[in-house]
Amino acid sequence: MQLKSRQEVNQFLEKSKIIAIIRAQEAQSLTEAVTALREGGINCIEVTMTTPGALNILEEVSNKVEGVLLGAGTVLDSETARLCILSGARFLVTPSLNFSVIEMAHRYDVPIIPGALTPTEILGAWEKGADVVKVFPAGSLGPGYIKDLKGPFPQIKLCPTGGVNLDNLSSFLKAGASCVGVGGALVKNEFLREKKWGELKELARKFQEAAQNS
Repeated sequence: MQLKSRQEVNQFLEKSKIIAIIRAQEAQSLTEAVTALREGGINCIEVTMTTPGALNILEEVSNKVEGVLLGAGTVLDSETARLCILSGARFLVTPSLNFSVIEMAHRYDVPIIPGALTPTEILGAWEKGADVVKVFPAGSLGPGYIKDLKGPFPQIKLCPTGGVNLDNLSSFLKAGASCVGVGGALVKNEFLREKKWGELKELARKFQEAAQNS
């Protein structure tokens, strides 16, 4: 996908509204999963670094599948961040707040979505230059928490992740989320294990429809 600047990638993420999170066991399944998601209308996809051989997979998929924006997730340190960027990641996502990862993303002009939960962490991430703040885990706190945060922090872009599903996705977006991260509720383990790409494509279509109607 020919998005050159950090600003262009950020705009694309916000317009897309959904970041699909994939934890696959091998490159072939991940490539096919990415293709199914794209055909279902979701084209922002995060490959987690907990996936075996994640860097090689990220590079392979970025070269094979067109029309998608691939990012790296579960990035825990600046060294991994740099390797992810060199392997083709167009944005970085972390589960927690690590300022060195934010600095590395800025060095390469790549959007960074650090994980945070409390108001202090969320403001700290934003002040350090987060493009969007990943509110994680969001499921147990619900859309009401996002609405509460937007009161004192209307300028901060939030991406609730963890526990987002087809039933609450619209509520999170209406509460003020810029986008949402969706993992197992969309990219189900059985879809990957049993290669149910048609079912993944159909579920992706439902998620995308719900997001765009929010």
